[in-house]
Amino acid sequence: MQNQGLGAWIHKRRMKSAAKTAIISTAGEMSYGAFAERVDRLANALADRGIAQGDRVAYLGENHPAFLETFFACGTLGAIFVPLNTRLAPPEVQFALQDSGSSILIHARTLEPLAVRGSSLLGITHRIVVEDGPAGNGNGGSAGNATEAGGQGTAVELLEEVIGSGSEERRDVAVSLDDPAMILYTSGTTGRPKGALLTHGNMTWNSINVLVDFDMASTDVALMIAPMFHVASLGMGVLPALLKGATVVLEPKFEPGRTLMLIEKYKATSISGVPTTYQLLCEHPDWDKTDISSLNKLTCGGSAVPMRVLEAYEARGLSFTNGYGMTETAPGATTLAAEKSRPKAGSAGLPHFFTDIRIADPMGDVLPAREVGEVQISGPNVIREYWNRPDATVESYADGVWFKSGDMGYVDEDGFLFISDRLKDMIISGGENIYPAEVEQVILELEAVSSAAVIGVPDEKWGEVPRAVVTVREGFAVTAEDIQQHLDGRLARYKIPKSVVIVEDLPRTASGKIRKADLRKEYSN
Repeated sequence: MQNQGLGAWIHKRRMKSAAKTAIISTAGEMSYGAFAERVDRLANALADRGIAQGDRVAYLGENHPAFLETFFACGTLGAIFVPLNTRLAPPEVQFALQDSGSSILIHARTLEPLAVRGSSLLGITHRIVVEDGPAGNGNGGSAGNATEAGGQGTAVELLEEVIGSGSEERRDVAVSLDDPAMILYTSGTTGRPKGALLTHGNMTWNSINVLVDFDMASTDVALMIAPMFHVASLGMGVLPALLKGATVVLEPKFEPGRTLMLIEKYKATSISGVPTTYQLLCEHPDWDKTDISSLNKLTCGGSAVPMRVLEAYEARGLSFTNGYGMTETAPGATTLAAEKSRPKAGSAGLPHFFTDIRIADPMGDVLPAREVGEVQISGPNVIREYWNRPDATVESYADGVWFKSGDMGYVDEDGFLFISDRLKDMIISGGENIYPAEVEQVILELEAVSSAAVIGVPDEKWGEVPRAVVTVREGFAVTAEDIQQHLDGRLARYKIPKSVVIVEDLPRTASGKIRKADLRKEYSN
């Protein structure tokens, strides 16, 4: 077999476990055999439409089997998959399509208006529609009307018809682990987004890290409630499960009550999310009456799990595997084993098996234990470059090997990593460094607080001072003074927010992370 990359996975799975259920979704259940046939048909259909090795195919949609069919079809051809965040505005979709040079856009019917506006006048040759629900509001036209819906020269087709037109023959294109597999665009909170170019090797080694450190089995049922267009869901959940021959349950959007129902219905063994995900689950009215005894792997990223949430799951015999990573590490960098969740509370854990980390100062010198510096990462799961951004590539590496994460942190005497904060989020007040994550964790000790974010605001005397923006749990009450009094004595006085803003909701990304750039715009004055 010439294809040594991701495109070979589903073919090999068909040989080993054709009858096993690969995917469960709102569209029904699909075996590995049926999945492989659809991937082969789609790969051939894309080739018939001009896609060859190195070409880019974009996908815009929520969790759906078509996402994975497109992903593996691209891998089969040696083409590059470009997943797009469904929350992007039309100009942002347009930028990603234009920057990547994608020639085909496959998208959900429900997102047709966004797909049409985002792809207009970009040289998209084909727009392929996935029937995931009712048609959009009409702003985007409908499949079959190429001129109106796709723009001049764009053919518009339905995915099922495209797959039906493709041959069942399996292609075997020479693809190595070093070849590019996917372009994932970073959030672009500063400047224009960068396309992280992940290779087949990056995704493969990350999956191996997961299998080594998380003990995934072929009997697992992985419930995916986070969007696959984020690398955490795809890299830490879906791909390792499919590599192992497990079953993946795809849910288009996270809804706590429905998630609990799905855990019980399909006897899910693993779920992954951010602390907010787990908080919403354990605070849902159905929490106590839902059978979740099948769960044995809870993975969490983004930030440390608040103690009260940890205790709610421990009361049901469950504990978390926390972790740290980013798009550029495909995404795993470190993991905190469940048995260490209390002894090493607040830690992001140890490096994954085939990954290394170090803490360095601005001069690039490695720092000893307990000293805060930049977290730098090396390993076969780390990208080598950004798409069409040699400047950003050079700036992002130390010694040409260590990826500069932009996160501040330290390791303890046992090698466990503790994240202080994003380098760009660090607050410098009167010459003192304040790491918002540290302050936020102490605020979240208050039972009444559901979420918290700390930002720096201008101050004539100190340059900038911390301000907390918090939300309150339903049925609870808390004042700004309550929060400041709680922090007094627990943190140095300069770290205590000089002001507290109580709001109904915090702006978040699709993966649940708080958008601090938005908070600074709204609450910095």
